[in-house]
Order: sequence, then structure tokens, then C-alpha cells
Amino acid sequence: MILAHATDSWTLAADRSRYLYYIVVIISGMAAPLFLFLAGVSVALAASAKARKTGDVAGAASAVRRRGWEILGLGFLFRVQSWVLGLFRAPVSGMLKVDILNVMGIAMAGAATVWGLCRRPVSRVAVMATVALGISLVTPLIRDASWPALLPDALEWYLRPPAGRSWFTLFPWAGLLFAGGAIGVLVDGATGPHAERRLSRAFVIGGGALFGLAWAGSHWPSVYPHSSFWTTSPSYFLMRVGLMTLMLGGAYFWMQRPTAHRWSPMLVFGNSSLFVYWVHVELAYGGATKFLHRRLPFWWSLAAFVLFTVFMLWLTLVKNRVAARWRRRTADPRSLTRGH
Repeated sequence: MILAHATDSWTLAADRSRYLYYIVVIISGMAAPLFLFLAGVSVALAASAKARKTGDVAGAASAVRRRGWEILGLGFLFRVQSWVLGLFRAPVSGMLKVDILNVMGIAMAGAATVWGLCRRPVSRVAVMATVALGISLVTPLIRDASWPALLPDALEWYLRPPAGRSWFTLFPWAGLLFAGGAIGVLVDGATGPHAERRLSRAFVIGGGALFGLAWAGSHWPSVYPHSSFWTTSPSYFLMRVGLMTLMLGGAYFWMQRPTAHRWSPMLVFGNSSLFVYWVHVELAYGGATKFLHRRLPFWWSLAAFVLFTVFMLWLTLVKNRVAARWRRRTADPRSLTRGH
């Protein structure tokens, strides 16, 4: 995620035609899909955990749905912050831009609703997977349809981006979160090391098979009048779902190594992903780094990315320490005076 935004913001226009820059774009392009996919996994895990604790399925779904609306609100707040920090120079309409947090919030609310309405794990997996596939299949049709133009721009942008823009939209991006929700239900149902190992092995094999089949399908003639592989193709959607499922299974086996539970910067970033997203995007594109915008040769932009990542890690650790002190203080105001 940091790699994607740092190199996009800081690399010279002349160096963007380099083959290595293209490779970086492909690799860092997985950040946004993973952000949404893992948010979907967390929807299922959080709702299930709350339901087991309270015995109230509807209440658990409602709590996760509220979190989705909170994320949507944060998406609007993020745009307002960017407008203010930009000294009000950007058009006010820019605050209505659809970004990943807008899509995530709405999709989380939708996935939580599906989770609550379907009371059996098998039905939750089936419905969420069907919604994910359905979103991918109708995306080319919505991009090509005339009726979204009848909607106000602020609503149309949630269905398809303005011409010439690569904004996030519900179609197909929300489908990645629903796909993650289906996977999350399966993860929640795997109890015990043996079940987890079998499921993770199935993720590696099944994810790889889905990726391969979708890649093969991408070479067949398209059934859509107009479709772009990199933006609207269902084959590309399924390739990413397959790859992320494979990666999730691989991550399980990676965490079984003897040194897995040592301190890890990736775990620090993962536990504070929203904070990292919120801060680094503004720093990468905002006024604080304006002197770098599109002014660094490719290799210098990679070096700047490494330094920026180290800075974000330090900032996240500081945030975690401050948050921990605040929690201790609110739990027991006397703890600070006792040296705890």
C-alpha cells in the first residue's frame, strides 16, 4: 500500500515507462484488493465472535454493520481533511470522490447484513460468494449502460468512475469484500490445528486452481460488448480472488515457522492498517511532500519509499504506545503514578 502510493506520487513521469516501474505497479496493485478482501474476512470473524459471546446473531450483525457505516463516515472525513490540509484550494466537489473507505464501508454493511440473514455457515458462504461473483459479472454491463448517467454525479460515481478517472467504485471492488466474507466464514468454522491446516491447504490448492482457470478464461473471447481486462473483466476479478485466497493459505503455513511469533513490523502494520492508510496517503500526496511529487527518478523513489516505510513504522509504534498509555490511564488513573 505504501509502495503503491509513494511510487505513484513521487516518480518522474519520464521513468514511468520503465519495465521495473510496471512490475512495481503490478505488485503494489494488490494492496487495495487485499485491503478489501481482508476486511471481508474480518466481517465474518468479528460477527461470529460477537454472536458466540452474546448469543445474539442479529445484534452481532448490527454491530458489524454499524462499523461499516463508521468506515463510510471516515471516508468522507478523510476527504474533508484533504480539502482542509490543501488550504481549501481543491474543488468542494472533490469531497464526494469515491475512495476505498467509501466502498469498504458500504460493502461491510452489506456483508454484515448477509451474514445476519443467513443463519447457517454453508448458506453464508454460498450467498456471499454469489454476491461477489454477481458483482463481477454485472460490472462491464454497468460501465456500458446509459441509465447511470441519469443519476446525480455523486451517486453515479459509486457505480462507475467519471470518464478518464480510475476511482474506486462498488462495481467491482465491493465484490472483493464479499469474497473475503465467504472465506472468513470458512476460517471461522475451522476449529483446531488440524482443521486449520486442512483448510489452509485447500486455500492454497483451490486459490491456485481458481487463478489458473480465470487466467485461461481471460484468453477466451469476451461475452461483453465492451470490457477491459484491468478494470472490468470478471476473469481478472477471479484471478485476484484466487491469488488472495492462495496467499491467505500460504500465510497460515508461513506463521507456523518456529520464529513466527517474534516481533514483526508486518504484524505492527497489520494491526494498525487503518491508521497507516489514513496517515501515509496524506503524507504521500499532500503538501508535506509536495517537493517530491513527480520529481524523483525511479530508483530514488524506491529509496524514498524505504525511508518512508521506516518512518511509518516508527509513527505506528509511537501511536501504539500512546494508545496503550491512554487505555491504562482510563482503566485506572492511579496506574501512571505507580509506574506501571
